Amino acid sequence: MRCVYLIRSLTDPSKHHVGLTDDLDRRLAEHSARRSPHTAKHVPWKVVVASYFADEKRAEAFERYLKNGAGHAFARRHFW
Repeated sequence: MRCVYLIRSLTDPSKHHVGLTDDLDRRLAEHSARRSPHTAKHVPWKVVVASYFADEKRAEAFERYLKNGAGHAFARRHFW
């Protein structure tokens, strides 16, 4: 199963990140341990939304969607 996740910084709630992983717990620990340059400045992080997909291509497509203009608007309206 592939997981598309949205996380928010606990220190700066205006900062958020969208990602894709096979292991959400491990990936969240990596973000909070500053192993990702995109999220290192705003640790710790918490999961806001996690969506699991059996189909890898659909998971990748949903992640790409959330990272583009229309997907940003969707996430702002429904998740942030």
